[in-house]
Parts: sequence; C-alpha cells; structure tokens
Amino acid sequence: MSGRAKLTLFAALATLLTSWSLNALVDSQAWLLQAALLLAVQSAVGAGARRVPLARTLTVAAQVLTSLLLLAFLYAGKGESHGDGPLAYLVTDFGALFGQGVRDVGEFAIPAPLTDGIKLLLVSGVLLIGLLVDTLAVTMRTAAAAGLPLLALYSVASGLAGGGGASWFAFLLAGCGYLMLLLSEGRDRLAQWGRVFGAAPRRGAADSGLAGGAGGQATAPVKFGRRIGAVTLGLALAVPAVLPSLGGGLLGGTQDAAEDSGGGVGGTISAVNPLVSLQSNLNAQDNRVVLKYRTNSPQQADQYLRILALDEFNGVKWEASGRALVDVPEKLPEPPGLRAPVSRSAVEVTTSISAADYYTQRYLPMPYPATSVEIGGKWRFEPAGRTLVGDQLGRDKFQNVQGAEYTVRSLLLKPTAQQLQSAPKPDPAVQEEYTKLPDNLPPVVAETARQVTQGAKDDYTRAVKLQDYFAVNGGFRYNTRTASGTGPQAVARFLADKEGFCVHFAFSMAAMSRSLGIPARVAVGFTPGEKQSDGNVNVSMRDAHAWPELYFEGVGWTRFEPTPRSGINIPEYSRAQTPATQPSAPAPLPSQSVAQPSTGPSATPECPPNLKKLGECGAAAPAQSTGGGGGPSVTSVLGWAALAVAVLGLPLLPMLWRTRLRARRLATGEVLTAWRELGDTAWDAGVLPDEALSPRRAASRIVELGRLDEEPAAAVHRIAGAVERALYAPPGAEVSYPELADDVLLARTGLLASADRLPRLRILLLPRSAARVSWAFSARRSAIAAAVSTRLTTARLRLLRLPLRGRG
Repeated sequence: MSGRAKLTLFAALATLLTSWSLNALVDSQAWLLQAALLLAVQSAVGAGARRVPLARTLTVAAQVLTSLLLLAFLYAGKGESHGDGPLAYLVTDFGALFGQGVRDVGEFAIPAPLTDGIKLLLVSGVLLIGLLVDTLAVTMRTAAAAGLPLLALYSVASGLAGGGGASWFAFLLAGCGYLMLLLSEGRDRLAQWGRVFGAAPRRGAADSGLAGGAGGQATAPVKFGRRIGAVTLGLALAVPAVLPSLGGGLLGGTQDAAEDSGGGVGGTISAVNPLVSLQSNLNAQDNRVVLKYRTNSPQQADQYLRILALDEFNGVKWEASGRALVDVPEKLPEPPGLRAPVSRSAVEVTTSISAADYYTQRYLPMPYPATSVEIGGKWRFEPAGRTLVGDQLGRDKFQNVQGAEYTVRSLLLKPTAQQLQSAPKPDPAVQEEYTKLPDNLPPVVAETARQVTQGAKDDYTRAVKLQDYFAVNGGFRYNTRTASGTGPQAVARFLADKEGFCVHFAFSMAAMSRSLGIPARVAVGFTPGEKQSDGNVNVSMRDAHAWPELYFEGVGWTRFEPTPRSGINIPEYSRAQTPATQPSAPAPLPSQSVAQPSTGPSATPECPPNLKKLGECGAAAPAQSTGGGGGPSVTSVLGWAALAVAVLGLPLLPMLWRTRLRARRLATGEVLTAWRELGDTAWDAGVLPDEALSPRRAASRIVELGRLDEEPAAAVHRIAGAVERALYAPPGAEVSYPELADDVLLARTGLLASADRLPRLRILLLPRSAARVSWAFSARRSAIAAAVSTRLTTARLRLLRLPLRGRG
C-alpha cells in the first residue's frame, strides 16, 4: 500500500474514532456503522480521484457528489414532502428530513431517540468532518491542520453531552486517531526524504529509510514520536484525576475540608444555606446531572425534589432554624396540618432516585410530603421540615447523598381552591412561629402586600393575589444576573427594581405573606427535571430552585410559584379562577425545560409543537431540551468550538500558505519558478536572499550558510545549473529535468535537518518568506491607488476642458 493510501485510511479512521464521542447524544449506536460505511466510500472515491489524477478541486467535488447521492439514496422517502417525481424524491424529501432532524434536536433531551432526522444529521456531520480531514491531511498534505475539524467535532459532542463516565474513553479514541494520522503522515514524509536523520541501526542492520533496520523495527524518530504521543495522552487522562477540582457544587462552592476529601468529582455542596450559591449554579456553564429518578406519579410535572425548608428570617438571611434530629422511623409521621378530606383524596406514589458521585449534599432530596424512605447509610430525621440529614460519621465527616440509590414513597396531594379558601385558622403555635418578621423589615414590604391583596377576604385569595402579582401582572422580570442581597433591604430593593431570580421571588412572597399573618417559609430543592426517552428523569444543576410554602390548616404546607420563569409549573389549585393576562416581561431561563408528565413520543402527527412540548397531545411526549437543561445550547457550543478552531488555526495560517505556494510552484515544472521556491526556502531557514548574486554564487551561499550535507548540496547545485541554462541557453533548448521538484524538496529537507529544534519549529510555523504576502498586498494597494489617482486626474482635466469647448 502506498504512503498516500495509508494516509487516506488513517484520515478516515481518525474521523471515525472521534465520531465515537457523538454516541452519548443518542440512545442507540446503530448510526455509527452506517456512517463508517459511507465514510469508507467517500475516502475511496478521494483515493481513486487522486490516483487518476484529478485536480484537487475536482477530487473534493467528486467526494461531495458521491456522499450526497448516497445520503439521498438512503434517506429519500423518509421525510415528509408534497412534490412528485424524482426531484421531489431526492431533493425536497431529503431537505424535509433534514429539517425534521433539526426540529428533533430542539425537541428531545439528551440522550435523544435515534429518529431518521437525527440519524441523518449525525451521518452528514461525520461525512462533512471526514471530508475536511481527508482534504487537509491527504489532498493538501497538512495532517497537523486536520486536527482542527476533529477538535470541532469532539468539542461539540463533549459540550452537548456534558461529560460522563465514558468521556475519558471518547477522548482517548479521538486522541489516538489523531496521533495515528500524524504518525502515518510523518512516515510518508520520511519515506520521501530517502533517509532518516537519527541514530544508526543497531547490529549493522542496513538503513531501510523508514523501517530503520532489519525486522522492520522503527528508527529513532518514529519511536520518539510514538513515545511523545503516548505520554501526552497519558498525562491528559491522568492529570485531571490527580489535580483538585476547581468547579463549584450545585448549591454551594465549598464545604468542610474533611467532606471535600470524601471523594467525588467537582466541588462539594453546602448544606447550611443553599440560597447563597443558588444564583451561581443557575448561571453555571457546567450543567451536570446530579440526580436521576423514575416515578409512577401521574403528575410528574409536580414532582419537585425538596432538600430543606428555610423557616427563619433573622433580618439578615433566610435559614433553617436549629431543631432536634431523631432516628429515621420506618414510616414517617403524618404531615403537619393534613386532614380529611384532602388526605382521603391523596395518592401514594413511589420514586426511585440515584445521585451522582460528585453530588455531596448532606440533605436528602425527596418529594414532599414523604411517607417512607429506603436508603443505606446513617441518616437522621428532622420532623418539622420533614427532611433527612446525613449523620456524623467521624471527626468533621458526615453522611451525604453522594452516589446513593434510594426509594421514597410520598403523597400526591390534590387540594382544591375551595378547600384552601375555606381552611380554618391555623394552629396558634404554627401561626406564632411562622409569621415572625424582623423589626427592621422595611415598611414598604407590608404596605405593598396590603395593596396587592386589597379586597381579599381569606388567606388563600391573598396568597393567589401575591403569586399573580409577582408572576403575572406586577411587571417583574426573571434575571439570574441580578445581585441577590441578604438583608431586609434586599426585599425593598427587589420590589423597586422588579428584577431578580427565584430566590428574590420566594423570600419576598414569604415575607409579604408573613406580614399578612399567613404562615410561610422558603423551600429549596429542584424542579422536576427532564424526562428522557428511556423513562428516567434527569435533574441537573440548573434545575435548582427556591419557592415559598404557605400553611393552610387541613392541607398543610402548600407550594406556590411566584417566579415568572419559562418551564415553571404553577400548581392547579393556585391558578386564578378567571383568565389572567400574560406576564408583563418574563425573562426565560435558558437552562430550564418544561417538566414532562408523559412517557414517550406523541403518536398524533397533527399535534402542534407547542402543545407537544406541554404534554397536551394525548399520548405522552418526550422530555424537551428547548431550554437547554441537558447542557449548553447548540449555538453556544458551536460558537465556542468555532472560536477554538479560529484561535488554534491562526498560528497555522503562514504554514498553510507556504505549503500551498510550494505545491503550486513545483507543480509547474518551470526552472525559474523552482529556483524562486528554493530561494524562499533558504530565506525561511535564515539565508537572506541576495538578488545581485549569480545562480552559481547564490547556490554556494545557500550550501555554506545552510550547512547542507552532500546530497542536498548537490541538489542545490543541479537547480542552479538548470537556472543558468534557462537564462543563457539558446531559444528552444531543454532546460528542465524530471527530478527538479524532488531536488527542491531534498534541499528543503537538508535545510530543516541542519537547524535546531526551536529554529526548525519557527521555520515551519512562521516562515520569513511569508512577508511576500504583505509586500504583495502593499503593491496591490499602491497599484490601485495609482490607478484611481490617474482616473481622477483624467476626469478632472476633462471637466476643466468642458467650458473652453463650450466657448469655442
């Protein structure tokens, strides 16, 4: 197999190995085999076109045409088109399926089901990257630059997938593929040099150029390159596991040192006051999945996972008051305040939850109100807040939820608006404890609460009016970039600015409810998350949320939703009984998706997309990722990938320009053009050009200053002799010779070999002859300026002559 054929094979293999990282985006790997077959055909077409040989542009065109025909043949007829005939079958239908794939990407959460549209996008993307790699590595002979499209492919896949347990394996495959491509290209270049500059073969083995000796063993340069690649990959995989993590946790940036040492990837999570860091997690780019669960609840959109309740506002911040902990009973006590008939209509649901290894929260996320919990480890129960807290395991070390798998049985309460409206006065002890407010609370809080609830005759109506004031008709905007604040003045500032995130809305409504005599507290936890195609629900870092809980006798602690955020499910019992206007200026949360109560794709093709995303189409709809809850948005990932490619590609532009210019010059077979290339090559190596010297003197100067060996020196003199014949031979004499291009490359090899490592790297990446680009640009600009000046002068003279002609 020739060197170029091997390079073609390894270019396709590098693309295929990097494409493995896309597997995490879908729930099936069946697409990869089809992509491998089409990639093989595309590479074979390129190899055949180069062997003919065809021009580079025709080679790329043949590959593109073949790939498009294969895709149209495989996927035509699977989309929805309304035309007739072959054109509609091959083009219109093909485009419709491509558009359907784009819509599927925006609809399904990761890992998405492998629909025909998504499969087409994946295969097309792999073919596109494969074409770029093949063009750069084989057609353009710049294998190093072929790493840029490979990097873009891996960056997009890794960014959308958000990492995972197998991410190191995907990186290892991509890195090995790129290194094999570089090794193959290096072997091909060494073979063209004719000999290896390195240690002599051992035991008198003959120099075989590439093999380096008998038995086909690699010589020093090849072995050294392989060792560098292996060490680099090893360090890239090992160093992140050894160095301490710099990222913060979900609901806190730091924790005790002992708990930090408890293991896990990433930062730990504070169990004291999650409100402090909830804002940073809503804005975080690292949207890792911290919890996964399955539930039999018929209302999964109401399946909030509650961590703890903050029931004390001390004038500085909301926090959980210190309460006594007890052993976890086999069956948890009845929820406070729950009475018939609400308790009789309650349905017990079961939720199985698993926590990520890097999630080290001491409080156990659970649906509210839980009736029993099955979990291993040492846990304690706090009855008032109905939360489970990790017990102390040793000095400064506590039980946490890291990697835990547990099952929670909880009640799905279905109170009606009439039951809440007719609720009796709460227990005096509850009324006294949960309506306390600091003395320094600004009067505007209570005044605004009275104004908003004016005319309401019961606590339920007041609560609904407060909720609607924040979420519907008060002109508030959701903005996670707003400074959170902690003291009582933070509520007053929020009411004046009317901009904030869930923390502001939760503690403001809780404070205003207490000012009206309604028992209230702030709950912290997670919204229901995103349902996946396999039935699991993923809860990620940006699903963190805070909401107020208000107490109604007969129902107990009841959730309200004042936050005007897209994807938030307002409880049915708290919705206004009359049609309400839309929120005045809700700012959508880019990371939150609508929680889905359904279990699979909609079977009704007529279902509009907006109803499908709300689960209103009969059959269940899959979890959506339109809010980006499964990771960074596609636009941001593509933008960062393009920026990375641009930053990495800028240093390679001079090298790519020189490579392209060299190939064009040597392809002409003209002696003077080859001599110009030799002069630029010597200039890159530090031998400044001197136009006053004869070809023979110039060749001697290149040999002397370039410290060339015998073979490269002879090549330079042969080129100089051809130049003299071209300049002084009689017309019609043959001055070129077949080995002209090879002599130029041999001379270049000698100049590179005589340079040290750093100068050699500068010669490759920053060639001095690249200054010709600037000179050519300046010359072109001067020529254009001169032409424009000449035309303006001519036009002015003609205008000056017009009056004279008029008088004549």
